[in-house]
Amino acid sequence: MLRTIRLTTAFICFTLVTLLFLDFTGTLHTWFGWLAKIQFLPAVLALNLGVVLLLIALTWIFGRVYCSVICPLGIFQDVVSWLAGKRKKNRFRYSPALSWLRYGVMVIFILAMISGLGAWAALIAPYSAYGRIASNLFAPLWQWGNNFLAYLAERAGSYAFYETEVWLRSLPTFIIATVTFVILIILAWRNGRTYCNTICPVGTVLGLISRFSVFKPVIDTSECNGCGLCARNCKAACINAKAHEIDYSRCVACMDCIDKCRQGAIRYTRRKTDKAETQTAQPAVDKPDRRKFFTVSALLATSAALKAQEKVQLPDKKVDGGLAIIEDKKKPDRATPITPPGSLSAANFSRHCTACQLCVSVCTNHVLRPSGNLHTFMQPEVSYERGYCRPECVKCSEVCPTGAIRPITKADKTAIQIGHAVLIQENCIVNRDGVTCGNCARHCPTQAIQMVAKDPNDPDSPQLPVINEEKCIGCGACENLCPSRPFSAIYVEGHEQHRNI
Repeated sequence: MLRTIRLTTAFICFTLVTLLFLDFTGTLHTWFGWLAKIQFLPAVLALNLGVVLLLIALTWIFGRVYCSVICPLGIFQDVVSWLAGKRKKNRFRYSPALSWLRYGVMVIFILAMISGLGAWAALIAPYSAYGRIASNLFAPLWQWGNNFLAYLAERAGSYAFYETEVWLRSLPTFIIATVTFVILIILAWRNGRTYCNTICPVGTVLGLISRFSVFKPVIDTSECNGCGLCARNCKAACINAKAHEIDYSRCVACMDCIDKCRQGAIRYTRRKTDKAETQTAQPAVDKPDRRKFFTVSALLATSAALKAQEKVQLPDKKVDGGLAIIEDKKKPDRATPITPPGSLSAANFSRHCTACQLCVSVCTNHVLRPSGNLHTFMQPEVSYERGYCRPECVKCSEVCPTGAIRPITKADKTAIQIGHAVLIQENCIVNRDGVTCGNCARHCPTQAIQMVAKDPNDPDSPQLPVINEEKCIGCGACENLCPSRPFSAIYVEGHEQHRNI
């Protein structure tokens, strides 16, 4: 019964979290966006103490149920392991914990987060890793399926579906997502939860707590016949059948051992805590566990404190009214990258973002894409080659689970200056081709661009744009809709610190 409840809950959580990354309309986030915000690392970075304390309490009472029920990467590995088990039964065996690797990776991860290298530390963060896999590998398949249904619906005279653009946002991020996907499949196929119990920093932190959990699987030595069936079905490789011991720091409370035991010798119950049993059941290496627990707790608290200081519209079609091939825009070389409205500053965004790509997945204007900059690697940045940041859209601020993008209203967004427009006179087609334009001024939502005569003394003089930087919010409408190719004659330069106008 316990295993059935765990599997049902895990299936629901995994499906809904995956759909959050696949839903390009952002509709599901209204009801199920909280599932992203109860992930452990995003909750820590967002300083969401209520969620963090709830997950710690959940682990202290029931063990590492977070890893087997809530974490999408953990459940993904279970799915792969289950498929592998169809080919070969009873394939696992007990292996001693690689404590030096687990705690070493955890300490390096925490130090990297504290020192501002969170973009690289996020490579092994479980929720972020799964987010990159879902948004880079699963989402295109989902969108192609949607486009096929839209094609069929159109032929049937129905508009129940509409096409969406499928494009590669970042090749390096796609490669990393693919490599992560392949490595996880290999590890889970061969050895189950190897990643969770050797590399995953969240698993290691929760493992320190789960050692002292109130309820846990317990082996009744009077009932056990030593068959070892539990150990051969333990994907965490944490059951030492010969010694009748379970390494609770690695046990993910999957309940598989309870289901497999034919003697009923394993029960999920409150474990006795008398001194004699504790000394018998736990190996000598476990003596410094309490010191490790408090050390890691202090590191996490320090990290959190430092961080505290610090309907869908398709992209506008760009056509010239004729049959000429339109050259694609190229990204300008910005001195300061642009971060999304609500991120407060580039520094705040870099410290809190785990590069999970959830905001990129819901950006209907194709403005957000993973960065290729080494300091902010894979973290989203704003670019306007395919669209611009519409003042009425605040989806990224609604879905961000870490607080890297703070929730803002539509009214707030129209007053946040994330950058300012810069005019390159030699690229403007008024100067270069001698034609009349004014596209940037017509589409500026804040009327920060005005057209003035090139020669004030000539009534027939062509008009050039003039930018009022005090009114510009950096939305990129001018840059995106500028007809100049390959580089826009007007582009947005980012601000390190966002301003209110």
